[in-house]
Amino acid sequence: MNEPESTEEQVKIVPKRRIVLVGATGYTGNKVLIELLAKGERPTLAGRNESKMKTLAESHGVDLPVAQVDVSSADSLGRLFNGNDVVISTVGPFMKLGLETVTAAAHAGAHYFDSAGEAQFVRRAFELDSIAASRGASIVPAFGYDYVPGNLAGALALNRAGAEARHVEIGYFLTRPGHGDELQYKSTLRDAYTLTTGGTRQTIAASSAENVLGYRAPRPGAPAALIEEPAGRRVHTFDFAGVKRTAMTVGGSEHFGLPEVFPGLESVDVNLGWFGRWTRVMRAAAALTTPLVRLTKSELRLAKMAENLPGASREPDGDGRSLIIAVARDHSGRKLATTALTGPDPYVMTGSLLAWGAIHAASPATGLTPGVHGPVAGFGLNTLLQGAQQAGIHEAVQP
Repeated sequence: MNEPESTEEQVKIVPKRRIVLVGATGYTGNKVLIELLAKGERPTLAGRNESKMKTLAESHGVDLPVAQVDVSSADSLGRLFNGNDVVISTVGPFMKLGLETVTAAAHAGAHYFDSAGEAQFVRRAFELDSIAASRGASIVPAFGYDYVPGNLAGALALNRAGAEARHVEIGYFLTRPGHGDELQYKSTLRDAYTLTTGGTRQTIAASSAENVLGYRAPRPGAPAALIEEPAGRRVHTFDFAGVKRTAMTVGGSEHFGLPEVFPGLESVDVNLGWFGRWTRVMRAAAALTTPLVRLTKSELRLAKMAENLPGASREPDGDGRSLIIAVARDHSGRKLATTALTGPDPYVMTGSLLAWGAIHAASPATGLTPGVHGPVAGFGLNTLLQGAQQAGIHEAVQP
């Protein structure tokens, strides 16, 4: 009787998954493509414009498979994707252009990652959990600067805080090298403009017309749950390396991902601190204008205005850096642990993280849990930490 094949031999005959990159001709998509090519991968490029994709591949000196597909049609995408694929989507705004891609991937049983920064899109992606799980798809939305480092920093802080941890606050900040210690640098409103793309600014501006997501008790005495609330409902101050930074609450995938791993949490606050001393002004402006722009006509005008913001087509400055701070607290609000991560600018970080995640998921030896997950639950804390380090994200030590 023949002996059964060893586990190693079985792994060898399992084919590596195909990586499909949707949106490669965009700014973020090209960052992902550069990272994949640097690691020896040859992804399939998918999108509407076949000639642009072929020209892009030629500009990188490679001949890549190209699939012309209607990204607004889940049926069209479903004919392209299969259960042996890893799909990367960088097509935004995601609430407008991305839902069909994640839906098609879930139904096809494909693993899936995206560069979304829109919390409402993340919520829609999580609604696909039962479909993805039944088909063996592992879906991890918002797998870039938005919102992997916040999930990671939050998980590290909560782990260090121990069983007493009940609250976590996460802040996203921009820094610059060349101005002394980057941990001492406080971003300005100008940095929020010069270090970001027009698409990012469009997303931020348009989000003022919508409620963002939060995670906390909807009323005293009730269990913590996902809630909707206006952007900037709260302002937090983060004290790290002797510098106090102010940030206002926004939506994030941390509201889904951290309670998934730490079910005892009573609140999760995700904060944006790009605006420096203008944070409270921006918060006040959002509070005043939100009731007005929620009218349908006003939302359309705001979206159109956001598309035509000054400098919409300019590329961001290349000297930006990222700083993410997480603070874990007990039931009474007492600080238990603080973790800070530094890394490259948001777009380089996003390209690196998406490339790493896709390559890891494509490996025959990698077993991801089917369903829709945050990055910590999707990969496990230690594996995610290793991937983040490969993307240039490292823990900062207070001087």
